[in-house]
Amino acid sequence: MSRTKVPPVACIGEPRLTAGFAEFGRLDLVAHEMVHGPIGPMEPANLLRLAESIQLKGKGGAGFPFFRKVKAVLESCERQDLPAVVVVNASEGEPASWKDKVLLTRAPHLILDGAALAAYALDAEEIVLCVADDLIGRDSLTEALAERRMPVETSIVTVPHRFISGEGGALVNGINGLPHIPPGTKKRSSDSGVRNLPTLLSNAETYAQVAIAARLGPYEYAALGTDDEPGTVLLTVTGAAKRPAVVECATGTPLREILDLCEVPEGPGILMGGYHGRWITPEAADRAEVSRRSLTRVGGTLGAGIILPLGTDTCPLGEAAQVVRYLAGESAGQCGPCKRGLPDLARAVDLAVSGSAPVEVVRAAAGDVKGRGACSHPDGTSRFALSAMEVFAEDLRLHTTGEGCGKRVKGVMSLPGAPDANPQKLTLDWSRCDGHGLCAHVVPDFIRLDHNGYPAFPATPVPTWLKEGAMKAVKVCPELALRLVDANK
Repeated sequence: MSRTKVPPVACIGEPRLTAGFAEFGRLDLVAHEMVHGPIGPMEPANLLRLAESIQLKGKGGAGFPFFRKVKAVLESCERQDLPAVVVVNASEGEPASWKDKVLLTRAPHLILDGAALAAYALDAEEIVLCVADDLIGRDSLTEALAERRMPVETSIVTVPHRFISGEGGALVNGINGLPHIPPGTKKRSSDSGVRNLPTLLSNAETYAQVAIAARLGPYEYAALGTDDEPGTVLLTVTGAAKRPAVVECATGTPLREILDLCEVPEGPGILMGGYHGRWITPEAADRAEVSRRSLTRVGGTLGAGIILPLGTDTCPLGEAAQVVRYLAGESAGQCGPCKRGLPDLARAVDLAVSGSAPVEVVRAAAGDVKGRGACSHPDGTSRFALSAMEVFAEDLRLHTTGEGCGKRVKGVMSLPGAPDANPQKLTLDWSRCDGHGLCAHVVPDFIRLDHNGYPAFPATPVPTWLKEGAMKAVKVCPELALRLVDANK
């Protein structure tokens, strides 16, 4: 899927978020009100009651209850006697996700409705809309703002299109003029977020769901979906799907219906929830429904609604290894588990896939980063890697015996090009290397010495924050064995 082309939209059952798409394409304000009807402001107690009764959870991946977020901000505002800020996270930093971009480009007024409802209920002083610097949806959002009056000052902030830039703390940092990376310590935005004010921060689809629920009311909203997860969800289906699409469906819909609609071929596994998600087998997919509870039961996760199936014509372990390398490069580089642990994990996965090390090496590397990062990036990356080792165990056995699976890596995981304008990787001329080990002393975060005293490093591009050190390592190599080369070649 091109990073500039929004995928087609499909719907199973009654459309809500995607209502009017077939008739109007993009809904301007007139079409939006024609399809969805009018909406009025809500008092805080009514918004809380609505969010709690429909059991609305955040659609950005973590699934935190929206009711609890709103309540925390209200209590913080009262306790500190400060106004609130409402932040809409439409940055969608994960390359495999497109649902928020669909809403931005085709239903921007639903997002704005939800943000306006929250701002009114919280008596907020500002709304901040965050979009990625690929600018997909920014023009549509700007046009929508020009068509209507928002209850408070509303601005659009551009966020780097990086995996970690959409993390809540990173988003707040960016809005505050700081680097777009998570803070070094966990901080509640409900207490101190944008300009140190209590901040309600949630995903674009979440606000759109609020706008739908406010019009329908809790009982009609719950007419679709399951008892504990009412309503509909947006799913991004790409990977090996012959008809990639963003699909709206009611929770409880059999996953197999989604896969058949998008013409997903038979394959070794399906990644559920995105790069911080989990792999499931085709057999598990046949038993699963689209809901957090059902997917968890079969070993998967709903996450941000991302579904990435693999076909039989690609090496699943090679595809997984590419993602782990990408995630290692997307680290903020500010804590040990990311700076050292993720490159180690990428190296361990590469060694296991090449048949040079047992799977225990991956488990050990994943265990070293789990639960120890400044944000959830190390946890999500280790979860992804371990899940791949488990679901593709038979392929791993073939790789370990030296036979391999006989398939090349096609690159179907929706990975972008490296964000670095000049990505480089290290290579080693083994005919020259004498194992002096100087390079590992210069940049220990990326180069380690193996059991024989020779340098070992992952095949991933050198992370931006380590490039200067890598250049020094190349310069100090007495045998001129170490080199930096173009990572795209």
